[in-house]
Amino acid sequence: MEAWSVDQVCSWLVEKNLGELVHRFQEEEVSGAALLALNDRMVQQLVKKIGHQAVLMGLIKKYKQKSQGLESPGSPRERALLLQAAAAPEDEQSSSPANGGEPTASVYPTENLDNGLIDQRVLKQRRNVKHVLARNKALQWTKSYVLPEFPYDVKSMLAEQKCPDHSMRIRIIEFLQADMTKYLEGSLYPTTQQYNDVVNTLLQAHPFLDEDGCGFFLWKRALKDRFKYIRRSIEDDEQVMRNKCKFGHRRGQTRKSLTDRRFDEIKIVQIKEEAVCLDSEVDEHISWFQQEYVKIEKDWREIDKRMSQTLQIRRKLIGSRTPLKDILKMFPFLKCPYQLFREFQLLTRTDICKKTRHILESYSENILTSFLVVDNPINIALQEKMKQHTDEDMLKYMKMTATCLLLPDVFGDDPSLFVIVNEKVQVSTPVLEVKDPFNIDVCEFSLYLEKERLTKVDDCVTGLAALVAAFHVFGIECPTRLSQTLNFLQTLIFEMHSPHFPSLKEKDVGFQHPVT
Repeated sequence: MEAWSVDQVCSWLVEKNLGELVHRFQEEEVSGAALLALNDRMVQQLVKKIGHQAVLMGLIKKYKQKSQGLESPGSPRERALLLQAAAAPEDEQSSSPANGGEPTASVYPTENLDNGLIDQRVLKQRRNVKHVLARNKALQWTKSYVLPEFPYDVKSMLAEQKCPDHSMRIRIIEFLQADMTKYLEGSLYPTTQQYNDVVNTLLQAHPFLDEDGCGFFLWKRALKDRFKYIRRSIEDDEQVMRNKCKFGHRRGQTRKSLTDRRFDEIKIVQIKEEAVCLDSEVDEHISWFQQEYVKIEKDWREIDKRMSQTLQIRRKLIGSRTPLKDILKMFPFLKCPYQLFREFQLLTRTDICKKTRHILESYSENILTSFLVVDNPINIALQEKMKQHTDEDMLKYMKMTATCLLLPDVFGDDPSLFVIVNEKVQVSTPVLEVKDPFNIDVCEFSLYLEKERLTKVDDCVTGLAALVAAFHVFGIECPTRLSQTLNFLQTLIFEMHSPHFPSLKEKDVGFQHPVT
């Protein structure tokens, strides 16, 4: 067959009742050598009808087996080895008359009488027999496997040639896995060839499942993952335990290099040392804070003293990315605006409340008259409210409140990351929540952190100060869409240069935390 021409291949197709394929094979110039080189994927592209695909592949496989002397269930030499292996126990106990009644050498002698070692020829013979048995089992698998009987809804979907959704894919994979386990007599470790056979059979029967030519790898990956999922929950299965011991895998873990393992060991030692230090030095302070926080009458002098003593511990915890919820549970007084401002002052030597009030008083006129916020709803509402009041202090308060709310709009930042007015908080970074900002009787200012209220503040000055302090005290990175606004406030608070209202054409650098 290897030397056949295209015409000879076409004549062979007619003999095998595959005359409908002649025109297609002539177009593609399929010779004898090309015919034997065809694989499942090529046959699917060359032949449209599934029945013709199966017949053609069966004929090619039969010819290859015949030419290689692999007639099922094995070649004569393999059958002889199997018979020899089966007769081995009888030969060990029998004796040959031609040898005068002396025992003959068995096929499986367990020991060599001279040195007590296993004969190497016997080991080689055993390996050959095992190889024959394995090859026989593979041939039987390939020859006998057919797709399982799918349930009605799966069969309907396959009949309509609809692309399966995620849940339908899972159902198909589950039935294939269960069917393979049955064929493998309960084994949960199919070979690569067995995975290939099952997926090829599926795609040959239903070619539309081969999406963009990548379906084979996708279905095979899904099938292997299904077997891994089944094996994961079986801890006491003998085969699973044997393979885990062999490959060194534990559930949900992958192999680590020696360097990674040593690093993990060092990290564990450091954590233990820090835990001992924390227990010995701070545990008493933490317990006291938690008890004092729920009292009505608090000893603020003692609170200030203990907060100063535990400052370095808090900086370590924040620097190591300890969850803020855990830090606030250990040091609940950080929820109080006074302690938040005091912590900021210990870190920066700056009175943030005084600085914030100065900023709002100095720049309110410039910000409120900026052309960027003239038509802003907050500015319009401010102008309407100012018509109803004549008191200078009231007007000043309202202007400072509006200035605080409009800061991100002036700098082109995202206002939702800075202040939320009469809406629900949706961001995790520090943000102000304001309700009825120009109604002095019912207005509320609150600082939120990770979508939860951290503290309630009295006015816009305290709220803006708490917002800036929260970024510094808790070591939170400034959002990119808020960098211009916080950079402006940082410049004025830390007096990095003379306070001025920056030009809108300037390109300010990103917000950076001061060096503490």
